[in-house]
Amino acid sequence: MKRDLDTLTPREIVRELDKYIIGQEKAKKAVAIALRNRMRRQKLSDEMRMEVAPKNIIMMGPTGVGKTEIARRLSRLSGAPFIKVEASKFTEVGYVGRDVESMVRDLVAVAVSLVRTEMEQELKADAEKRTEEALLDLLLPGIKSGNGKKAAGFTMRAANSEETVQGGSDDKIAAKDGPSELIPVDGKIDKEPDTREKFKDMLKRGVLDDRMVEVNVSHSNMPTIEIFSGANLEDMGIDMGGLSNMFGKKKKKKKVSIKEARSLLFAEEMEKLLDTDKVNELARQRAENMGIIFIDEIDKIAVKEGRGGADVSREGVQRDILPIVEGSSVNTKYGMVDTSHMLFIAAGAFHMSKPSDLIPELQGRFPIRVELEDLTSDDFEKILTQPQNALITQYTELMKTEDVTLDFTTNATRRLSEIAAQVNSSTENIGARRLHTIMELLLEEISFDGPELAGQTISIDSDYVEKRLGDVVQDQDLSRYIL
Repeated sequence: MKRDLDTLTPREIVRELDKYIIGQEKAKKAVAIALRNRMRRQKLSDEMRMEVAPKNIIMMGPTGVGKTEIARRLSRLSGAPFIKVEASKFTEVGYVGRDVESMVRDLVAVAVSLVRTEMEQELKADAEKRTEEALLDLLLPGIKSGNGKKAAGFTMRAANSEETVQGGSDDKIAAKDGPSELIPVDGKIDKEPDTREKFKDMLKRGVLDDRMVEVNVSHSNMPTIEIFSGANLEDMGIDMGGLSNMFGKKKKKKKVSIKEARSLLFAEEMEKLLDTDKVNELARQRAENMGIIFIDEIDKIAVKEGRGGADVSREGVQRDILPIVEGSSVNTKYGMVDTSHMLFIAAGAFHMSKPSDLIPELQGRFPIRVELEDLTSDDFEKILTQPQNALITQYTELMKTEDVTLDFTTNATRRLSEIAAQVNSSTENIGARRLHTIMELLLEEISFDGPELAGQTISIDSDYVEKRLGDVVQDQDLSRYIL
């Protein structure tokens, strides 16, 4: 949940991360300080603020120990724009593949989406009010809010309703089942505002939801553009917004129900209320000052001294990433963005290399090094039960949708944790991800038979765990393939 950064002390940040991530206290402490420093920087004078650069972090540790999750939860907590990229996906300039500047463009796009959502929440009430008025104009084309022009009278009959709203003369027409309709009658409307208020009340209560109306919706004339493999619109220098304006938008008439018309009109009214330039400006500022870019698999582009071949390109990628991390201006479709104060968190297993294999200039831009610890069976037991999104909670809730209750005993969770640690030590260490594999195999039969087990409570104890997993764990070759 997003919190105001001013109220988040480093200790509270760690406490929030503890709700989702087990262990890794050093890493949590490092990111908590980095986040708090961002808030501190905002309170400095303009001159000093420009001098304070973020202290980028390198996380070292095997897969599945929480590197990505720590960064992702940090961004959600602070409401900061966040993207995860894989260093191995980038190539040196001149090679086929993504260029490193695309990570900044992606971050700005995320920031625009965040700011837009926040502004839409602020404008929601106003947009709903305007949508309601637009719907009333469709239903009552001759009646304006307030004392407007007089129009021909009518009677409104709503589908499947005994309710009749009279406008115009005193003549009344009995309502009956059938489609909603407006029935003109002779005479003039004496109380237009009253009639409009009655319809407004019916709209709010959903009485008119099934009535069909004709609305004008925007329809873009923009042609289809084929994008070549490995390229994107910004790489090709194409601004879709500019093309859209060039070809224009036509209004297209569409017959829909009031319920559908409400969502269509709401979207159009929101678009009118939103100040796109303001959204883009705020998004650029947030990306520049609060953006977090998580570069995973950075060890894959580390080059050991004296090696050539493909490693030459890897070193080229490092040299391309360097100016982004150091601070440079990147051109995006939302304007120029300065990367000087973005926070970069790099991560890698570093099985085959070490941080010192990165080029010295890049090493210097990641002053904080944090080593994450391997997960033990005790950690696995906590992961299964303690976090808010604990695995056992997830599977229990999933089966509740089939009216099946799963009851995990303490002995069962302990045995599952031991199995996860055992398999990780005897095969590849994939950290907490091993629990997903084990849980799927454990509950395979129950998940398959779920619809036939409705109303039952199934106890998952250590005997059940041994029955489902014992043979697989004991057979090394089998566990290597299945678990």
